[in-house]
Amino acid sequence: MSCRKIPRSVTQSSKKRDFFLNLISKSTTTEHLNQTHTQIIRNGFSNDLVTITKLTQKLSDFGLMNQAYNLFSSFSKPDIFLFNVIIRSLSHNNHHSSSFSLYYQLRKKTSLKPDNFTYALLISSSSYLESPEIGYWIHCHSIIDGFQSDPFVGSSVADFYLKFNQVQNARKAFDKITNPDAVSWNTLISGLVRNCCFSESIKVFEGMLLSGTRFESTTLAAVLPAAAELQDMRTGKYVHCLAVKTGFFTHVYVLTGLVSLYSRCGDILTSKFVFEQINEPDLVSWNAIISGYSCNGEAGFSVKLFKDFIGSGFKADSSTIVGVLPVFSPFGHLCLCKSVHGLSIKFGVNLNSSVSTALITVYSRLNEIGSARKLFDEAPNKSLATWNSMISGYTQNGFTDSAINLFKHMQILEIRPNPVTLTSILSACAQLGAITLGKWIHELVIKEEFQSNAYVSTALIDMYAKCGSIDEANSLFENMKEKNVVSWNAMISGHGLHGKGDKALNLFTEMLNTGISPTGVTFLSLLYSCCHSGLISEGDRIFRIMKTDHSIEPGQEHYACMVDLHGRAGKLEQALEFIKQMPVEPGPGVWGALLGACMTRNNKNLAKVASDELFELDPGNIGHLVLLSNIYSTDQSYQEAAKVREIARRKNLKKIPGCTLIEVGGTTIKISRHQVFE
Repeated sequence: MSCRKIPRSVTQSSKKRDFFLNLISKSTTTEHLNQTHTQIIRNGFSNDLVTITKLTQKLSDFGLMNQAYNLFSSFSKPDIFLFNVIIRSLSHNNHHSSSFSLYYQLRKKTSLKPDNFTYALLISSSSYLESPEIGYWIHCHSIIDGFQSDPFVGSSVADFYLKFNQVQNARKAFDKITNPDAVSWNTLISGLVRNCCFSESIKVFEGMLLSGTRFESTTLAAVLPAAAELQDMRTGKYVHCLAVKTGFFTHVYVLTGLVSLYSRCGDILTSKFVFEQINEPDLVSWNAIISGYSCNGEAGFSVKLFKDFIGSGFKADSSTIVGVLPVFSPFGHLCLCKSVHGLSIKFGVNLNSSVSTALITVYSRLNEIGSARKLFDEAPNKSLATWNSMISGYTQNGFTDSAINLFKHMQILEIRPNPVTLTSILSACAQLGAITLGKWIHELVIKEEFQSNAYVSTALIDMYAKCGSIDEANSLFENMKEKNVVSWNAMISGHGLHGKGDKALNLFTEMLNTGISPTGVTFLSLLYSCCHSGLISEGDRIFRIMKTDHSIEPGQEHYACMVDLHGRAGKLEQALEFIKQMPVEPGPGVWGALLGACMTRNNKNLAKVASDELFELDPGNIGHLVLLSNIYSTDQSYQEAAKVREIARRKNLKKIPGCTLIEVGGTTIKISRHQVFE
């Protein structure tokens, strides 16, 4: 805040003022402060602007807002500095409406003019309101008064828009700042991370470095979560090097950010090493390492660390509970999740928004969608992340109608979506084939100015491709300013889905030429494309270079694709030989691909081989039994078919009837096999 000029002449009066200013500063209790106030009045300093300003500030620091406000109100001629002090005090003590009333009084009942600090304080206060309207109003006034390019005002405006998820408006406000300082840059970087715009936040950080602005340890701490979320080890290591070079490596919040980075990138050993460099780990540091082990599938180590944490005298908070939950690898840990849920109730944080969100996520991933919805309904303060988690949970479990209905309810409540919301709901549209709704979401993306977000654009590409509009998907892809590997994978997969294997392969070559390294998903999409286009030799080549040229070990899905590739071409013996030569044990997906090929080629002998393996690996899957029964029936081996159906009956296995989804007049209709024949 700006400083008021105080006359420097040494007089008896100025000595007394200095005495009282010193007394106010050293007051440690309310009683001391009230005694000092009494002495100020008795000595005739109740009308001294400097003394009263200092006293007002100290009273508000003690939380005595009524007393501070009464003191301010009793002063006949406050200056703008005193106005700023009381506005700041009201804001910090959550009396936001009073701060705006004071601003109205300042403009209408005095000749004083608000300065840059007045606007910065008021706009910051606006960000804590439920609605942004007052913030818009204050922002307009700041522009009229010529503070649009001021770093303090600009930073507050950017932060205000980011808190209301208005990323593009925040960027525009930031771009108006003439010489943004480190605080301005940090505000934008951390706000973009909060809005899940991770790639954009890293670009802003790079822009800050290019501008020559001196960064701080808080800058590095702000950008590290973005690198962690993107699993961008390259950027993370670069930030690590900067921290070492500048001496910020010793700062606990930078080290904590690095702990999270390495654990999210799968390097738990380095994460543990960095954690051990922290002399006195605080609550946040413990939370980071506990969460790190959990997200790497090390639930046992995570629980052990949690016990060490409690043994060190710390009290678990909401972040600790979220950290110990096996959110990223929940499978097989339902009991642990329920135990952690119980702990959250014991520690009184079960209704915390982040805890509710994490529990909804983990229950959804364990197919406990009913428990997830119960938690969602019970959450008293649903954050945007809570809504996103429930929508994503419905989508992942195939309850696309429920996901869409929940999203529509969000719109009715005027809850603004962020990129995560839109990505999840676009995935639901893709599953349903609901292109009309998908197009409406596309319009919403443009309205919210999220079209530059790589993940949203990729979700749009995937939606259009799966809904049959491959040209629209391709147009979006071509117009993307910056494509990441996920974007390339989506477009390659889209071409494969439409039987355009040659285009998928050409796109792969183009991707390599841009310098982007492929992932296992890239090769899975390519093999799928070759399968659906009959490109056997190209598929063999892709599978070969996957390991030789790109050092990517094939997974079960890749092996299954290769079996499917040869099976679709009628080369069943080669497919079986390929399975026998696999360096790993073939899983259900591999044998399932062979069984499917046997159905197409009516090869009951190999079908028996594949089904025997499947009955061992996946005994509860009714689909394999139905497929084998159909193969026998097609071959007129009715006795064998009857035996297979009898096995299914004894195991009480029932096949869910297949259905087709069609869109009529913007409404998605589900038609079962029986309805078709009716």
